[in-house]
Amino acid sequence: MVEEVEISSLDLRYEGFRMRSPGAEKALLISILGKGIREPLQGVDTEDARILLDGFKRLRCAQKLGIGMVPYVSMGADEIFGIIELLRISNAKSLSILEQARFVDELKSVHKMSTAQIAELLDRSKAWVSVRSGMMAQISDYLLDQMFKGRFPVYSYMYTLRSFIRINGIEHCELDDFVRSVAGKNLSIRNIEILANGYFRGSEALREQIKRGQIPWALTRLKQSHTTPRGLSPAESAMLRDLEIVSKYMQRLRTKTKHFTYKTNGFFAQANLLTGGILRQSDSFLKAIRAFHDRSAKA
Repeated sequence: MVEEVEISSLDLRYEGFRMRSPGAEKALLISILGKGIREPLQGVDTEDARILLDGFKRLRCAQKLGIGMVPYVSMGADEIFGIIELLRISNAKSLSILEQARFVDELKSVHKMSTAQIAELLDRSKAWVSVRSGMMAQISDYLLDQMFKGRFPVYSYMYTLRSFIRINGIEHCELDDFVRSVAGKNLSIRNIEILANGYFRGSEALREQIKRGQIPWALTRLKQSHTTPRGLSPAESAMLRDLEIVSKYMQRLRTKTKHFTYKTNGFFAQANLLTGGILRQSDSFLKAIRAFHDRSAKA
């Protein structure tokens, strides 16, 4: 049942478990200004506190607008049950994988639940739970803080930075230094990817410039280095584009094959056919690439 509660009565201990998005929050603020809060906030009412679990953006918007009372729905009186219920409906609520990971870690580390217990209550596989609990151990506190504050995109961590950890053995402190240089600068995901490749694979001089905050200069240099040289034939230009595409998708696929979210039989049947075709071509493909690499080195 929906009730009106005072904002000051809400326990915000889980506010840091939910992602911030300045753009989405600004749009929500405008909506609330015209139409009010249409969807109630959700939480659990324990003996000691009314703990908010969902609706932090609406709450912050209400505070900015000077609204003291907000609509609220209780999910029960048990904190663990409330977290489990939020995770169960996470697809509908659009929880990111990191938000899910943070709540799973809370259930394991604070509430001492096992992987099997969480999986059973969520009606998920143990692998689903393990992937999320394992993610928290791989991320530094600084990087986690920057992502949850909306200063560094989750996508860039998942599909760009994690590949450097796995393939190049980059240490967490190096990752933090890079994020510290680019976080909060409203860079596109593509530009972050370009800068990361330059930072971790480029020269020490380039890395120092990025550390010093010379982001526009570094982006210009890096984009120039990827520009097709003048005077090439159409065939040469097309070959360079194809090589860039292959390099990009090889790295992306190495990351995506590690995911445990795939479970549809139809998906696996098609994936098996496609990977079989790739494997049949792999030996001849690598032979051709090695020969072409040696040939280009001589030039």
